[in-house]
Amino acid sequence: MPIATFVTYKSQILFGLAVLAYLMVLVGSVTAVRANPDAPWRYEVAFLPVFPAGVVVWLTVRALARLDEVAKRTQMQALGFSMIATALVTFGYGFLEGGGLPHLNFTFVLPLMALLWGVGFAVLKLKTSFRR
Repeated sequence: MPIATFVTYKSQILFGLAVLAYLMVLVGSVTAVRANPDAPWRYEVAFLPVFPAGVVVWLTVRALARLDEVAKRTQMQALGFSMIATALVTFGYGFLEGGGLPHLNFTFVLPLMALLWGVGFAVLKLKTSFRR
């Protein structure tokens, strides 16, 4: 890969590598904990995927900080939508659990928030494209 390509796509490459590292550590830690359910170190190993996930968060915040003002505003509106919509969905599901629906794990909250961030961003992009 030429150095110019790396420089051009540096953020995307680093993000992809961080996600890959997260997935590798996640699979390894889940495998190790399931193979050793009574080991005294199982909590430390189960917590290991948080570190590469933290790198993903850091890279995302860094990429957001480098955006221009219009793109930054659009991303912040999409993030705001995702936070409020996630709060509404999880709050509503809490009531439904009281009505008998099964308990959901907290690990579903972040993917829901990321999905809603993408939905909010897509809606805002469509909205601005139809205004022109």
